[in-house]
Amino acid sequence: MVSGPNRSRPERRPNRMGSNGATARPDRVRREVPRAEPARPQGAVQSQMSWRDKFDAWYAHHSSSAIESLLRMLETPLQSAMTWLVIAIAIALPAALFVVFSNVQQIGHTWQDSSQISVFLKKESTAVQAQDLRTRWAQRPDVALATYVSPEQALEEFKQGSGLGELASHLDENPLPAVILIKPKIGGNTPDALTSLQQALIAESLVADVRLDMLWVKRLHQFIAVAERFVMALAGLLVLGVLLVIGNTIRMAIEARRDEILVVKLVGGTDAYVRRPFLYTGLWFGVGGGIVASLLLAAGFWWLYAPVAQLADLYQSSFRLHGLGLIESLQLVLVAGLTGLLGAWIAVARHLYQIQPR
Repeated sequence: MVSGPNRSRPERRPNRMGSNGATARPDRVRREVPRAEPARPQGAVQSQMSWRDKFDAWYAHHSSSAIESLLRMLETPLQSAMTWLVIAIAIALPAALFVVFSNVQQIGHTWQDSSQISVFLKKESTAVQAQDLRTRWAQRPDVALATYVSPEQALEEFKQGSGLGELASHLDENPLPAVILIKPKIGGNTPDALTSLQQALIAESLVADVRLDMLWVKRLHQFIAVAERFVMALAGLLVLGVLLVIGNTIRMAIEARRDEILVVKLVGGTDAYVRRPFLYTGLWFGVGGGIVASLLLAAGFWWLYAPVAQLADLYQSSFRLHGLGLIESLQLVLVAGLTGLLGAWIAVARHLYQIQPR
């Protein structure tokens, strides 16, 4: 037995006894240690969630801006109604001229018989030769109809139309030649097409003369060309007026909310965030003006429909006045909305830049 400091001390083993004297189980100790979860692609998830959050925020601000701008307009109904009416009048005038111009073109198409070409055949031409010539001309792509009128039929029509039947019956021979009446197609009623057809008819050996009144055709097409330019110029001026009206309205709205815009920019709001409600305001003004313009045009053409129909009946014409259809009305509202949006964009880009926090 060794005494003194050199006496070895017994080694202390770890106590595996629990508090109640029982031996601790190793598996329980292992269960208390949390298991490490498998690694996830956190970057992709975060970027995906960030994109969704941005889209949700963008959509929410668009919807709230659209509703809020419409409610602000409805809070001042008289002022908004006057603005809508001014925009509607400026849009309805060129639209009405466009519809009238379309109806004039329709009348021009009904005057197709007036551009009829009378082809007088030579006296020595026989009925068989005239019929063969009529059949050949009727197959041309620029001819809608070719009608043969014999000398006997021409004389009978002369007796009935002139009132000189007794005098014509005393004639020794029929002085009227055979005639082929050529009716051009609608697409060939232009002066150049009619001139080309007339030259082709004159080149025939059996043709003695070709009569076509080109003066009224040239006048009609010149009138249509002038009307087109007039409508386009008037539409451009009135669209400029709509842009000025909407721009002035948006400018007043920006000045009324100057303090609010300064606060939003101070807390970090971007120009796009500030611009968005005013753009929707211009859009609503344009759409409302387009709807009012469509209603004004529908009421105006309905009011004129009966008198125009009675006037056409007096001239034994089947012409009827046609207004804007559903598709044309929707196009008018769309154009008015885009015009309002453009005017608001110009006004906001000009005046919003001048409002900067100091």
